[in-house]
Amino acid sequence: MDKAINGFTIIILFITMVSLGCTMEVAKIKDHIFKPKGIAIAVVAQFGIMPLTAFCLATVFKLEQIEVLTVLICGCCPGGNLSNIFSLALKGDMNLSIVMTTFSTIAALGMMPLLLLIYSQGLDSLQNAVPYTGITIALIMTLMPCGVGIAINHYKPNYSAMVIKVGLSICLISSVAIGIMSGITIGGSVWVVLSPQIMSVAALMPLTGYTLGYVMSTIFKQNHQCRRTISMETGCQNIQLCATILKVAFSPQVIGPLYLFPLIYIVFQGGEALIFILLFRCYEAFKPKIEEKTVYPDVHGNMEEMKIP
Repeated sequence: MDKAINGFTIIILFITMVSLGCTMEVAKIKDHIFKPKGIAIAVVAQFGIMPLTAFCLATVFKLEQIEVLTVLICGCCPGGNLSNIFSLALKGDMNLSIVMTTFSTIAALGMMPLLLLIYSQGLDSLQNAVPYTGITIALIMTLMPCGVGIAINHYKPNYSAMVIKVGLSICLISSVAIGIMSGITIGGSVWVVLSPQIMSVAALMPLTGYTLGYVMSTIFKQNHQCRRTISMETGCQNIQLCATILKVAFSPQVIGPLYLFPLIYIVFQGGEALIFILLFRCYEAFKPKIEEKTVYPDVHGNMEEMKIP
């Protein structure tokens, strides 16, 4: 069942990222790369806010050493592909979202070992735990399907809308199926790890990331579309990498049920993002429409304003 879930997830991720690639434009990607203010803010937020948040929460809730390390590993991971899906749902800047995910994943090759060394105070168990192969695979799984989507949008734009609709529909249906399969695999063992402290940390980490990411992008005067994008990129962690590090760094006897922490985190990460999406969509639906004013010449050649609701 575990192998089936992994294979199924890779296929769905590929289809989803092709769909997201269809929302991107080459000119806008170049603009973000050559004017990387948004990218710089996002990378600083990702590797500055989240590790520090993990460390502070672990200290406040007085977690045990193995719990502290588990939380720190999650906080030091780069942004995940879920941030791209959430950014689309929030009508964010998809070009910035994909570029940010790519840059944070590349930066993770150097930042993760450094951050784990700083926050774990050089514990031997983490020295060789950074999964460089996993990070490289994550990078390929982001760039390759997005490249296909960008090519479709550039050369065959008429097919883009259909690919986006089909791809995201498959993503929604498959997410439910993967959730059911995961529940069958894990069973009741997840309840072992659900201590109040771990639950609190798992709930507060993504919420803090979303909030501070938005605040930081506001301070640096990004537009609203970029603020929503940076917020999602900051709060969403690459949970697959977190689980891989826990496998590599610790034996089952040492890590115990804490191996399930990434699963708990992703539930809160997704749930809180969905609440933000729902609130944003409600705001969009009920906000008053701004009347547009268009100037037309009258029969005498004078310019008059006409209001268009």
